[in-house]
Amino acid sequence: MSEAWLQIPNPKPNAVIRLMCLPHAGGSAALYRPWAKLLPDSVELVLVCLPGRGHRYNETMPADMQTLISLLSRAVTPILDRPWAVFGHSMGATVAHELILSLHRESLRDPEHLFVSARKAPQFQKSGNIHKLDDESLCQRITQLGGTAPELLEMPELRALFLPAIREDYRLIETSKVSSDQLLNCPITAMVGRDDPVLSINDARGWQQWTNCQFQLKEYAGNHFYLSDCPDSVVRHIIHKLNLS
Repeated sequence: MSEAWLQIPNPKPNAVIRLMCLPHAGGSAALYRPWAKLLPDSVELVLVCLPGRGHRYNETMPADMQTLISLLSRAVTPILDRPWAVFGHSMGATVAHELILSLHRESLRDPEHLFVSARKAPQFQKSGNIHKLDDESLCQRITQLGGTAPELLEMPELRALFLPAIREDYRLIETSKVSSDQLLNCPITAMVGRDDPVLSINDARGWQQWTNCQFQLKEYAGNHFYLSDCPDSVVRHIIHKLNLS
């Protein structure tokens, strides 16, 4: 099972920590592949591959967050044999948070750090109907966030390729609620683009309420996909927070 869910583009048997990365709604592990060359030998990059994209294109997303987290928890358990941290962008931040809560309930190893990117804190998350929008309106929403060239969404064949996974991902996060009010036993760093059209600085700062440890809010120039514009800066900050610099 782990082979389907996880990819390690540059195995590092002697790494002191693993960095697990989760994608945004409709996104794939490809978002983080450039990081493999930016991380030091002490950090092994682990890419989480969700159903409905990449090599799992023909698979459907689980019906609810609880099922997704249950499957993902089983997949990641074998790699918790050494310290680990997790970075989640947008929807990926919610999945990362729920994954940590699930593993903690099973008395498995807590992460060294949670990095939540471009995602409001759980107390501000509300149900929504983006997943119910027609194709045209959904494409407008995606374009608003940036990160996807508008001309790509004008091609019917590409719409047919991308939209099902995006719609299913939005359905998942818009119909789920945080599973526990348990505080995390690891630091949280919330990262946000200053020009993000759907996330306020205050909503990102709300993650401070979810940890027993240190919290930092890190702002970057850019929109919802700021990390695509400055991957070097993002990775450097991650390395610094992991005390590896």
